Amino acid sequence: MPNAFSSAFHRLVLDMPWVVALFTAALLAVAGYQGQRFKLDASADSLILEGDEDLAYYRDVSGVYGTEEFLVVTYSPDDDLFSEASLARLKRLKDELAALEQVASVMSILDVPLVDSPRVTLSEIQESQRTLLDEDTDPALAKQEFLTSPIYKDLVLNPGADTTAMLVNLRSDEEAARLLERREALRAQRDQKGLSTNEAVELDEVTAAYAARTAELQVATQTLIDEVRVILNRYRDESTIFLGGVPMIAADMIDYVRGDIRSFGIGVGLFIVALLAVSFRRAHWVIVPSAICAVVTVVMVGFLGFMDWRVTIVSSNFISLLLIITLSLSIHLIVRHRELHAESPNRSQRELLRDTINSKFMPSLFTALTTMVSFASLIVSDIRPVIDFGLMMTWGVLFAFLLTFLLFPAALVGWSLGRAPSEGRDITARFNLGLAALVDRAPGLTWFGFVLLLIGGAIGINRLTVENRFIDYFHDSTEIYQGMLEIDRELGGTTPVDVIIDAPKSFYEEQAYLAELAAEDDYLAEELDGGLSSSSYWYNEFRQDEVHAIHDYLDALPQTGKVLSLSSSLRMAQMVNNDQPLGNFEMALAHRLLPADVKASLFDPYMSPDGNQLRFAVRVVDSDPSLRRDDLLRQIERELVEEVGLEPEQVNLTGMMVLYNNVMQSLFESQLATLVVVFLAISAMFWILFGSFKMALIGVVPTLVAAVLVLGLMGWLNIPLDIMTITIAAITIGIGVHDTIHYTHRYRDEVQQHGDEGAVQSCHASVGRAMAYTTLVVALGFSILALSNFVPTIYFGLFTGAAMLIALFSNLTLLPLLLVRLKPFTRTS
Repeated sequence: MPNAFSSAFHRLVLDMPWVVALFTAALLAVAGYQGQRFKLDASADSLILEGDEDLAYYRDVSGVYGTEEFLVVTYSPDDDLFSEASLARLKRLKDELAALEQVASVMSILDVPLVDSPRVTLSEIQESQRTLLDEDTDPALAKQEFLTSPIYKDLVLNPGADTTAMLVNLRSDEEAARLLERREALRAQRDQKGLSTNEAVELDEVTAAYAARTAELQVATQTLIDEVRVILNRYRDESTIFLGGVPMIAADMIDYVRGDIRSFGIGVGLFIVALLAVSFRRAHWVIVPSAICAVVTVVMVGFLGFMDWRVTIVSSNFISLLLIITLSLSIHLIVRHRELHAESPNRSQRELLRDTINSKFMPSLFTALTTMVSFASLIVSDIRPVIDFGLMMTWGVLFAFLLTFLLFPAALVGWSLGRAPSEGRDITARFNLGLAALVDRAPGLTWFGFVLLLIGGAIGINRLTVENRFIDYFHDSTEIYQGMLEIDRELGGTTPVDVIIDAPKSFYEEQAYLAELAAEDDYLAEELDGGLSSSSYWYNEFRQDEVHAIHDYLDALPQTGKVLSLSSSLRMAQMVNNDQPLGNFEMALAHRLLPADVKASLFDPYMSPDGNQLRFAVRVVDSDPSLRRDDLLRQIERELVEEVGLEPEQVNLTGMMVLYNNVMQSLFESQLATLVVVFLAISAMFWILFGSFKMALIGVVPTLVAAVLVLGLMGWLNIPLDIMTITIAAITIGIGVHDTIHYTHRYRDEVQQHGDEGAVQSCHASVGRAMAYTTLVVALGFSILALSNFVPTIYFGLFTGAAMLIALFSNLTLLPLLLVRLKPFTRTS
């Protein structure tokens, strides 16, 4: 710490601690007020790729075919599903759900139109639609129709005919849709040709308004889910019921995030108190660091509220991380203070605090900077929640450093020193001295061991994938898991993907040519206006076989469940046409004369208004062990061209599965870029801090080894990367390098003062103990994340904790070997 700054700093915090106390009180008051704006987010928008072109296409397709949010309720009565009692209970349940304010409609086996129970004609459908509870419906025939219908099979009734599903459609919010449309239009304009000053202001306003509206809707949805569950609970005594759907998953994940923040914060807080009490056995070494951790946490929560940065499932562990990082800074100061006190028992508290801060300021500053750089490197991921997590933790580490160095001396200056500590040979001392002896007596064996570990780690990394099943993100005891599994196994799959098939380019060229001719010839214009079956590419008798072929190909894939398309509708229409294929006349008649609600069910979701584009709504079985998202999507694109005969430009895949797959693939691609940025930044830090190019090379090695080994371990255990575990390498490096900096800083001082002889043993016995304490804090603190309901969070906690232990071992063995061999420092006197 520069002398002028050091003197001014010590005068403030040591001579006028009351000023620090007033500042802290004011800061906490402001943070407490801003903390009221602290929000959580588990919406689908929080799991998409920034700037993803497929997202724009997805929204365009949604505008054509419509995408309402919905819940799925599976209903399995204890007695026969088609008994009068069961159907009566189902009707009451359906009516109660439909009466909820946010519910637009409920579709069940009681409501869908039947055409073969017994068989009806097209004219009869035009007059009215038969449903299951109508007097003229044959229940046995209806049950058979549900089991065999091209539309209802595996959609509303399972093959065993004992489980049905209800689709609870939620009311759309026009205000949110309007704000989203305007925001995306302004963003597109910004990216293409720029915005005027007024338009830039409007974009900020619209973005803020949309965020506020989605927050309101999120609260409303959570309330709705609670209301739905209250209703469902009244029917569980005589039936098995599961609730599913994206809104339910989002609401439950909000609860998981809230629960994780609460349990992690309390768990790590209690752990901190217990560890400090056991390790240092003095009241002030428990109270002061714990208070600093609490202040940092409150300030950070207030800052997130002020910035309107919302916590997602990815960043739900930010409080735990912040507590761990803050405590590690405090522990290094505590250990150094105790060393100085043990060396000079008669010195005053003020002198000890001054020397403690002076000796630890620069290494702590650089450890904070390297950690901030590591978290900031997550920005290159292009994944919104990962980016936000990186930004949150970057600011959090800054607050932790500033507040720790401000509050630690100010809080302790008035505290009595007590007797000097007696540093005995506790377990940390014995462990460290044992590693020092290993480095000194068996350097060759140590080198060889690390080479073998690195080879194993590299092989493991080569086995890493990002192919994970969404269902595996949750414990099998959660309703999300159980509902998804039930729908997957019994009702046609859970994960939607839309296959969009356009007319070929040649058709559009031909249509443009005919339009030019029609503009000059009134008779030709009348001839061309023969209805949809005469003007569209797909909706005519000549394309039916091709439509059926595409549908049947998608339906036959092992990983797909229910497929709905124009093919399903045409096959159902064929049933009312005496089981004969429809000709152009019948197709045009059906399209024109069918009631609006039937047309909205059979045609609108699967064909564009002009009939030149088809949508095949595919549901993928997420619980299928053979599912590989990226491989499946590429396979569909390839085989629709090679086997069905479509042109490549005709085939487009979209939907949340595509968007999420893009996120997963981006994870893999961004991992290397993230690590390169981190290592270059850390090398620069070592060069600046120690003024040695050798240290720029040496400093990154121990944490590089830790990152390689933990990623390799994940590969060997077949645990894929995901939105949580992708951050492990960067965090390992960012936190693990703390020990590297502190050890190297102490090693340099030992060498400059006493030479190489005994430098390793001295460092292991002094700063090595602080490293052991802090690593124990970090590793055990991360292990608390195993309490989460979100499986990626569990993996994140366990593997990051393991990485910290590996980093400690590497810093106490490989680092001293490199320092002794390469000699970056020399004695100065």
